[in-house]
Amino acid sequence: MNRLLIICACIFLLSGCEENNKPDGLLNEETMVEVLIDIQLTEGIASAMPVSYDSSQVLYKLLEKEVFEKHQVNDSVFTESLRYYLQFPDVMDGMYSRILDSLAAKETTGIKKDQGEIF
Repeated sequence: MNRLLIICACIFLLSGCEENNKPDGLLNEETMVEVLIDIQLTEGIASAMPVSYDSSQVLYKLLEKEVFEKHQVNDSVFTESLRYYLQFPDVMDGMYSRILDSLAAKETTGIKKDQGEIF
Protein backbone atom coordinates (compact mmCIF):
# COMPACT_ATOMS: atom_id res chain seq x y z
CA MET A 1 0.00 0.00 0.00
CA ASN A 2 2.80 2.43 0.89
CA ARG A 3 4.60 1.55 -2.35
CA LEU A 4 1.48 2.34 -4.34
CA LEU A 5 1.18 5.74 -2.66
CA ILE A 6 4.85 6.49 -3.29
CA ILE A 7 4.58 5.47 -6.96
CA CYS A 8 1.44 7.58 -7.42
CA ALA A 9 3.11 10.55 -5.75
CA CYS A 10 6.18 10.20 -7.98
CA ILE A 11 4.06 10.01 -11.13
CA PHE A 12 2.07 13.04 -10.03
CA LEU A 13 5.22 15.05 -9.27
CA LEU A 14 6.93 14.06 -12.51
CA SER A 15 3.89 14.91 -14.60
CA GLY A 16 3.79 18.35 -12.97
CA CYS A 17 7.43 19.04 -13.82
CA GLU A 18 7.05 19.30 -17.57
CA GLU A 19 8.24 22.58 -19.03
CA ASN A 20 5.73 25.20 -20.09
CA ASN A 21 7.10 25.92 -23.53
CA LYS A 22 5.22 28.87 -24.96
CA PRO A 23 4.42 28.44 -28.66
CA ASP A 24 5.98 30.90 -31.08
CA GLY A 25 4.01 33.95 -32.12
CA LEU A 26 2.26 34.59 -28.82
CA LEU A 27 2.45 37.82 -26.86
CA ASN A 28 4.87 37.95 -23.95
CA GLU A 29 3.45 38.59 -20.49
CA GLU A 30 4.38 42.28 -20.40
CA THR A 31 2.68 43.05 -23.73
CA MET A 32 -0.31 40.97 -22.70
CA VAL A 33 -0.65 42.98 -19.49
CA GLU A 34 -0.43 46.29 -21.39
CA VAL A 35 -3.09 45.19 -23.89
CA LEU A 36 -5.37 43.88 -21.13
CA ILE A 37 -5.06 47.17 -19.24
CA ASP A 38 -6.24 49.06 -22.30
CA ILE A 39 -8.99 46.49 -22.92
CA GLN A 40 -10.26 47.02 -19.36
CA LEU A 41 -10.24 50.80 -19.85
CA THR A 42 -12.04 50.37 -23.17
CA GLU A 43 -14.73 48.22 -21.56
CA GLY A 44 -15.21 50.87 -18.90
CA ILE A 45 -15.54 53.65 -21.46
CA ALA A 46 -18.01 51.71 -23.59
CA SER A 47 -20.16 50.72 -20.62
CA ALA A 48 -20.20 54.25 -19.19
CA MET A 49 -21.56 55.84 -22.36
CA PRO A 50 -25.23 56.83 -22.15
CA VAL A 51 -26.23 54.75 -25.18
CA SER A 52 -28.14 51.53 -25.73
CA TYR A 53 -26.46 48.19 -25.11
CA ASP A 54 -26.22 47.47 -28.85
CA SER A 55 -24.58 50.83 -29.49
CA SER A 56 -22.13 50.31 -26.64
CA GLN A 57 -21.13 46.96 -28.14
CA VAL A 58 -20.44 48.61 -31.50
CA LEU A 59 -18.45 51.33 -29.74
CA TYR A 60 -16.50 48.72 -27.78
CA LYS A 61 -15.53 46.86 -30.98
CA LEU A 62 -14.26 50.12 -32.51
CA LEU A 63 -12.28 51.01 -29.38
CA GLU A 64 -10.93 47.47 -29.11
CA LYS A 65 -9.66 47.71 -32.68
CA GLU A 66 -7.84 50.92 -31.72
CA VAL A 67 -6.23 49.14 -28.75
CA PHE A 68 -4.89 46.42 -31.03
CA GLU A 69 -3.58 49.02 -33.49
CA LYS A 70 -1.95 50.98 -30.66
CA HIS A 71 -0.07 47.90 -29.48
CA GLN A 72 0.50 46.63 -33.04
CA VAL A 73 -1.19 43.35 -32.15
CA ASN A 74 -3.44 41.25 -34.34
CA ASP A 75 -6.71 40.33 -32.63
CA SER A 76 -6.18 36.65 -33.45
CA VAL A 77 -2.71 36.73 -31.84
CA PHE A 78 -4.26 38.34 -28.75
CA THR A 79 -6.98 35.67 -28.61
CA GLU A 80 -4.49 32.82 -28.98
CA SER A 81 -2.23 34.37 -26.36
CA LEU A 82 -5.16 34.73 -23.96
CA ARG A 83 -6.13 31.09 -24.53
CA TYR A 84 -2.56 30.04 -23.80
CA TYR A 85 -2.21 32.08 -20.61
CA LEU A 86 -5.61 30.94 -19.33
CA GLN A 87 -4.14 27.43 -19.07
CA PHE A 88 -1.90 28.71 -16.26
CA PRO A 89 -4.04 30.22 -13.49
CA ASP A 90 -1.03 31.29 -11.42
CA VAL A 91 0.39 33.26 -14.35
CA MET A 92 -2.99 34.86 -15.08
CA ASP A 93 -3.42 35.71 -11.41
CA GLY A 94 -0.06 37.48 -11.44
CA MET A 95 -0.93 39.29 -14.65
CA TYR A 96 -4.28 40.46 -13.29
CA SER A 97 -2.62 41.64 -10.09
CA ARG A 98 -0.38 43.84 -12.23
CA ILE A 99 -3.39 45.01 -14.25
CA LEU A 100 -5.35 45.94 -11.11
CA ASP A 101 -2.33 47.75 -9.65
CA SER A 102 -1.91 49.71 -12.87
CA LEU A 103 -5.60 50.60 -13.07
CA ALA A 104 -5.58 51.70 -9.43
CA ALA A 105 -2.53 53.88 -10.11
CA LYS A 106 -4.23 55.41 -13.15
CA GLU A 107 -7.33 56.12 -11.08
CA THR A 108 -5.29 57.75 -8.31
CA THR A 109 -3.30 59.79 -10.82
CA GLY A 110 -6.52 60.87 -12.51
CA ILE A 111 -8.05 61.96 -9.21
CA LYS A 112 -4.98 63.97 -8.21
CA LYS A 113 -4.83 65.66 -11.61
CA ASP A 114 -8.50 66.58 -11.26
CA GLN A 115 -7.69 68.15 -7.89
CA GLY A 116 -4.82 70.17 -9.37
CA GLU A 117 -2.02 68.01 -8.01
CA ILE A 118 0.52 66.80 -10.54
CA PHE A 119 3.32 64.35 -9.85
